[in-house]
Amino acid sequence: MKKMYYIPFGQSKEIIVMHSTKILFSQLISFLPKYEFNKCVDRYRGNHKVKNFYCWDQFLCMAFAQITFRRSLRSTVTCLRARPNKLYRMGFRSHISRSTLADANENRDWRIYADYAQILINIAKDLYKNEKFVIDLKETVYALDSTTIDLCLSMFPWAKFRKTKSAIKLHTLLDLRGNIPDFIEITDGKFHDVNILDVLVPQAGSFYLMDRAYNDFGRLFQINLLGAFFIVRAKSNMKFRRLYSHSIDKTTGLKCDQTIILTGENTAKDYPQKLRRVKYYDSEKQKTFTFITNNFFLDALTIALLYKCRWQIELFFKWIKQHLRIKTFFGTSENAVKTQIWIAVCVYILIAISKKRLNSDVSLYTFLEILSTSIFEEVNIFQLVTNADYNTDYVSSSNQLNLFD
Repeated sequence: MKKMYYIPFGQSKEIIVMHSTKILFSQLISFLPKYEFNKCVDRYRGNHKVKNFYCWDQFLCMAFAQITFRRSLRSTVTCLRARPNKLYRMGFRSHISRSTLADANENRDWRIYADYAQILINIAKDLYKNEKFVIDLKETVYALDSTTIDLCLSMFPWAKFRKTKSAIKLHTLLDLRGNIPDFIEITDGKFHDVNILDVLVPQAGSFYLMDRAYNDFGRLFQINLLGAFFIVRAKSNMKFRRLYSHSIDKTTGLKCDQTIILTGENTAKDYPQKLRRVKYYDSEKQKTFTFITNNFFLDALTIALLYKCRWQIELFFKWIKQHLRIKTFFGTSENAVKTQIWIAVCVYILIAISKKRLNSDVSLYTFLEILSTSIFEEVNIFQLVTNADYNTDYVSSSNQLNLFD
């Protein structure tokens, strides 16, 4: 028997048809475009000479581990094999064993899942493109930052960081309209943050919010030449000359709004054009911030408030570390680690997509909690995640990221 639900979606309406007896995990996976996944597999010959346990089975196992907060391959396989009568209906088509899953993580090209994550990101960005932003701004606003994941040196010697430990860095460009990661790069811990600017291709007209680690004027000038805008924290030893000052309202917290030119021996050559310097006092943190930007059109207060939105990427890193398995790894090779991280990203985007298409008002945290405890149940996902009671039972602290609310 089928049930039809009419769900608001932008200005139009989508019809989502769910089987009332379909397992919840299968309903969630149905939001994934499998034909796009098969394209990624074919691109890297992921199923070449594979007679059992294909890439899709590997993906489903690792996605299940992320959703249900499993801590090891053994725990993941044990939970799945405890429900053998439901595995086929959940989408699994092969026998599941710990050794087979471990081998797949070690040997299947991680780029399969990286490419698939990018496809899901493009779908999610299209869904969230009309989301309201805290500032009335039509242009896209990105926050760029990285987070370090510490590893054991003896088990992960390839992830170079320091003499006594290993680490990897997760460089992320977050679209603040919807909190969707637009770009992700995984490097070893020694890779300097500013070097990621050599990989990014800025979009003309977009804003890029960055902290002082990205204060390289040669690279910032390239962003300017491509027609994009940046807002970056200024270093205290920056040498410059003020050309003129603009009027400000000091009651808003603004201290100055200046047009400057760099006077340092190297910085003057790296960035030969004018820049804008905005100083702002944050009464909440009781701290003064100085920003450098190449945008001369927005008012100074908007520049300061835009940079304040950069905090969303810090919360994003905190959320994924708390609720996804990206700190405890199921394998020790570079391929296994990157495979697990990219599938975790896929799960994050999948939840964002399904939450949007189901028009659910619950927080992302609550959405994931509901799925984790009901994954084997035969209950309609739309009814489960649109229950109004969930909105009042969970109260998040100021340190908890409220994504997609």
